[in-house]
Amino acid sequence: MQLNADDMCRLAADLAAEHGNEARDYAHRAVVSFESEGESDRAKFWFMLAVLLDDIMLQRLDPEAAITIH
Repeated sequence: MQLNADDMCRLAADLAAEHGNEARDYAHRAVVSFESEGESDRAKFWFMLAVLLDDIMLQRLDPEAAITIH
């Protein structure tokens, strides 16, 4: 199963709305944990989610708006 950018943003938005900063902290810890275990694909997933959570929490990304990836 693969998620596109819109799916990832919706997931991040839902996590941010439900859990706030705890979701962001969990995502960052998951990146470190999966990298240390050699699980690079899982680490990449959580890194992308962490980036989106950071942007949502800092109001640099409006999860309701269309995403533009450059």
